[in-house]
Amino acid sequence: MARQYAAIIVDADNGAVLHSENAELKNRPASLTKMMTLYLTFEALRDGRMRLDKKLHVSKFASEKSPTKLYLKAGSAIRVEDAILAAVTKSANDATTVLAEALGGSEPAFAKMMTDKAISLGMRRTRFRNATGLPDELQVTTARDMAILAQALYAHFPERVHYFSRTEFRYGKNRYNN
Repeated sequence: MARQYAAIIVDADNGAVLHSENAELKNRPASLTKMMTLYLTFEALRDGRMRLDKKLHVSKFASEKSPTKLYLKAGSAIRVEDAILAAVTKSANDATTVLAEALGGSEPAFAKMMTDKAISLGMRRTRFRNATGLPDELQVTTARDMAILAQALYAHFPERVHYFSRTEFRYGKNRYNN
């Protein structure tokens, strides 16, 4: 799939489209995919299926994700909140995969959950195949669908919006800038 320019600017409060260019054009979502991973994580937190301080197991599969990562070791654990912060500040694919496996059992099962949620939110042209946004020809979305997801995050989880304005994240001895 050749990438083409697509954009949409939407008023987050009322949904009014302020600018749109090729907003229905299918493209790969890349790391914007993590917005849906976080949406499902925030849902699990809200519903009591997960806690911010819960430690999640790092699988071999998750530890091998690249290129952007925290270098989590297979068999170690990471707190849910640290995985969230790693996703939003570092775009860490290993931490994002840990969240996916914790919620879906496996990344493919989680990707199905992501697609199902996308459809339920009205994201009719989006299909997810992984939790990270790493290249997959079948993982597609549109600018309009990503705007729908951004609005849903903002509207459904206002208590979590602060994560997206973080300028840095500390994990272990390292500091990561957004």
